Formats: sequence, structure tokens, C-alpha cells
Amino acid sequence: MEKTKVAVVGMGVVGSGVARLLLDQGDRTARHAGRTLWLERVVVRDVERARELELPAGVLSDDLSLIIDDPEIKLVAQLIGGLEPARTIMLQLLESGKDIVTANKALLAEHGGELFDRARELGRSIAFEAAVAGGIPIITSIGQCLSANQINLLQGILNGTSNFIVTEMEEHGADYAATVAQAQKLGYAEADPTMDVDGSDVAQKLAILAHLAFGARVHWQDIPRQGIDRLSPTDIQYASQLGYRIKLIAVAERTDQRLELHVSPTLVRMGRPLAEVRGAYNAVSVVGDAVGRTFFHGLGAGQMPTASAVVADMIDTAVGRTQITFRTLELWSRRESGVGLLQHRESSSRFYLRFSVNDHPGVLAQIAGILGENAISIASVMQHESSENGGDHQIPLIIMTHSASEGAAQDALAEIDQLDSVQAGSIRMRVLDR
Repeated sequence: MEKTKVAVVGMGVVGSGVARLLLDQGDRTARHAGRTLWLERVVVRDVERARELELPAGVLSDDLSLIIDDPEIKLVAQLIGGLEPARTIMLQLLESGKDIVTANKALLAEHGGELFDRARELGRSIAFEAAVAGGIPIITSIGQCLSANQINLLQGILNGTSNFIVTEMEEHGADYAATVAQAQKLGYAEADPTMDVDGSDVAQKLAILAHLAFGARVHWQDIPRQGIDRLSPTDIQYASQLGYRIKLIAVAERTDQRLELHVSPTLVRMGRPLAEVRGAYNAVSVVGDAVGRTFFHGLGAGQMPTASAVVADMIDTAVGRTQITFRTLELWSRRESGVGLLQHRESSSRFYLRFSVNDHPGVLAQIAGILGENAISIASVMQHESSENGGDHQIPLIIMTHSASEGAAQDALAEIDQLDSVQAGSIRMRVLDR
């Protein structure tokens, strides 16, 4: 059978999984590729470091030139995280005539235009299924399988670490800090989990999906985002009483040739598919004008789910499918974006509001008055009886609104937080009913 020599740069968790699939499942990959994907080289920074997988003699090296200078190696899985040296290495590999498979969403979100332009100039390709949602085939589905559709709405849980933390807080009533520590112990969270929990990781992935689905050219840092790092068990409890679960939701919605993008903790009605995504799983709901609503669910991170996506890209690249798709889609091309961005203040939603208020007459009327002045209509109010007989002690007041603009909600809460009867720092979260 024909042999295609391949290489892997970086042998961390994902790189080890990729090497394991190539070595242990060669017959399987050959059946799908019509050729043997022969693991010729694995390049790492430290060859002395202990690894869970033993490679054949002569494969492991710390010398990148062994890949760059070998014309028989046509395909490289570049699995280094971060921006540098990942960017420089990818450019070197492209310029030496290699096609690339990557799982580095941060690199694509930051430097996708430069890298894709250079690949096109050189007649090479970059495949990146593993960069978003791990083992879920969302990139291929949007870029190819749903290509007959105008995608109108994309909603997703795109970070398994955050979803694990929120699930644990809901199921066990633990506070945020304790749950993060548990996630780190289990390997779901990094030593520094900031990018996962503050919404940045999700925004990077959403920028990629928005470009793929809508042609939007938006920097991930320009996407309004809020993470779960300030999420309270109190709000999880109240959301449950109202029939909702809180999830970190990424949204891209097309309306009147403008695109709404944001990432935020959101109340999702129980029974809806996104509300039932538990633990470290990811899910993406995509609505197309022809196909209607589709739903993708699976492990969004982890060694073998991500390695599965990487090796699938390697097979497609070896066969030649990636090159055709890469050339046709013109991702991150110099073409102008076909869709403008909706200002975040103009976007609308129902809202969950939680206030800590003094327990005396007239407070609800004050709050309702300010909401009304900002064109925000109240759908329901929840206030548990106090064990004390009035006074200035604080009690929680929960309000669910009808649909209102983001700007109106921001302005109303800023004004309400100035009231003497309200403790500053009121909570506002979006509500997803559809």
C-alpha cells in the first residue's frame, strides 16, 4: 500500500493521543485514507521527559529541521499551544512545503489571516477540526455538510472546563473556588484556568465559528464576553427554582444582515438540549434556513476525542479533500466581510435579575419604576418571606423580564444599584428560551 510520511510537532496530551492512533490503528487509518499514514518524526522540546507512549526508535527528536528538511514528509500535525513559537513554527512548516493540521484555536483566532494567506500563496492547506469543540465534527459540518444553508443561528457550550464546574456547582452545591480546585485535580482545568473560566477560550472558538458560518472577520477580543468566574451557587439555586439551568453560552445570530456575537452565563430552560449538557461535554446548536435546527454533542476536550479530530484531518489531507475545501472556502481571505456586527447594546434578550434589597415597603416599586422607565417589562417576581419582621436587613429579590435591549438592561441596573435600599453589585444574566 502507498505510504504517506507524516510528522507530529508537540507530544503533550493531544500529541500523544495522535501518535497512539497512528501507531496502534494503522490499519484503520489506511482503510479510510487508502494509504498508510507513516509516523516518521515526532519533534518535542525535551526528549528526556518521561512520556506515556513509547515511540519506535529514531522517531523522537528535538530537531525541527529533521521535519523541515525532509521533502518526503508532506503532512505535519502541529500541536503546540499558545501563540509563539507556534506561529513561527507553522510558517516554517508551510514554507518548507508541508500541509498542516492543528488544534490551536488561540493561534487561529489571533493569526488566522496571516497563516491562511501564506498557506494559499504556497499552495498548502491548514486543517483545524480539533480547534473547536474537540471531538465534535462542527468545523466540517458547518463548512461542508451544511453548505446548502444560510446559517441563521449558532448557540453553543464550547468549553468543557466551565461546563464541568457549573455542573458540579449545581449538582453538589459547592462554591466556585472549591469546584475549580476539583476540576484541576481531575485534569479538566489548567493550573491557571483563567482563559477557560473568564470566557476568553469560548470567544476564540466563537470567532472561528462565526467566520466559518457567516464570513465575519472579528477579533475574539472584540466579542462581548463574561465568564463563570463570578457565578454564585445562589443564582444556580434560584435558576433551578424557576425551571432553568445556567450554562456558559456562545451565541452568533444573523439578523437583517448584521451579526450578534456574545459569550455569557445564560439561563437555559430545563429540558432544552443545551440545558442537559453535563460535565465536560460540549454542544453546538446550528439553525440553517433549509435544514432547520441541528444539534451536535460530545466531549469537547481530552486526549482521545481531540486526537480523533486531528487524525481525521490528517486522513482528509492525505487523501486530498482538505486541499479542495481549503482552496474553495477561502477562509480568512482578504475579501470583505459580508455581514456587519450588531452593537452589543442593541441586542435583546429576556433577563434574570437578582437584587439584594432592604426589607421595607416601596423597594419593589422603586425598582419596577426604573425598569419601566428603561422600557423593561417584568414577567415575574420571586421573593421568599423573610424570617425577620422588616427592617434594613438584606433579602434577595429575583425578577424575570420580558425581552429588552442589552443597553436598557445595563442602564437600568446601573441606576438601581445607586438606590439606598439596594446593595450595589446586582446580578444580570440572559435567558435562553429557544
